[in-house]
Amino acid sequence: MTRVNHDASYQLKQAKAFIEEHHRFLVVAHIQPDGDAISSTCAIAYLLEHLGKSYVLMNESPLPPKFAFLYGSERIQQFNEQEVHGEKFDAIITLDCADAKRLGKVERMFSEQVPLLNIDHHPTNDFFGSCQLIDPQAAATVEVLYDLLSQFELAWDERIATCIYTGLLTDTGGFRYANTTSKVMQIAAEMLQTGVKGHELAERLLERTTHAHVQVLKRALATLQFAANDQVCWMSVKEQDFTETGATNDDLEGLISYPRNIEGVKIAVLFKELGPQEVKVSLRSSGEKNVAKIAQHFGGGGHVLAAGVTMSYNLEQSISLIIDQVVRSCHNDK
Repeated sequence: MTRVNHDASYQLKQAKAFIEEHHRFLVVAHIQPDGDAISSTCAIAYLLEHLGKSYVLMNESPLPPKFAFLYGSERIQQFNEQEVHGEKFDAIITLDCADAKRLGKVERMFSEQVPLLNIDHHPTNDFFGSCQLIDPQAAATVEVLYDLLSQFELAWDERIATCIYTGLLTDTGGFRYANTTSKVMQIAAEMLQTGVKGHELAERLLERTTHAHVQVLKRALATLQFAANDQVCWMSVKEQDFTETGATNDDLEGLISYPRNIEGVKIAVLFKELGPQEVKVSLRSSGEKNVAKIAQHFGGGGHVLAAGVTMSYNLEQSISLIIDQVVRSCHNDK
């Protein structure tokens, strides 16, 4: 087993050398990419382009339309095994992904002989790959990339700055979550100085909603339930709800804020039924409980205050298993 060096400055130097040494890259972020994953993908593409490298950007899931404004986002290909068969790369970069399973089907393109640079900020990252750049203290993967890009002679213009700012904005909930540090605000201020239109990004990404979101929200709120003296609150979205409202996974973003924001709730959970035996579970903590541990118990991961896992059970079984574990957590002050 390869021994991992956790020193930040060492990891930065190794990551810089990794990128300089290779020429054709496959760049992949986690499935169902959020703002940080897409922004990180675009930021790496900007760097590789600046260095004259060849690259392919890929994700198992389609690009969420609201991030189509980011520079280079149109180059992110959705995985198609037939189309990419035979593609050769001499290096792989993974972004915002705590473990290889979160890469989805794109992992089929990987070869053990091809070195992999793992760039992430999740505390539950298992340090897969041959080279790692992981900062669990960072608010978002774009914060890690800011440090990496600063190692190169790179001109910070509005295009790349918008990528960094977008990742910070979305992963800190509009600079409201506990991961909003002084460093985050310093980076954001620096990005604004390049011409980034922060108010427009906040309106586009945090305020604007879709009709499908409202329709799914109505159904989800009807399932709202409490446990553990109202310390636990959860709601669910069925596969049927997606079909009948025309909603996509992107339309569900922000739903978990409703149970999480209820006074007295310590842990909020959202269950999304993706198939007969597949349920995506999102967990949020008010700050007193570590939901990453709960997610890890079922093979998932994430952060202390925000984590997730995909269950291979039906919706009813998933709710029973997860809520039982969550309630146990609330009864254990330690």
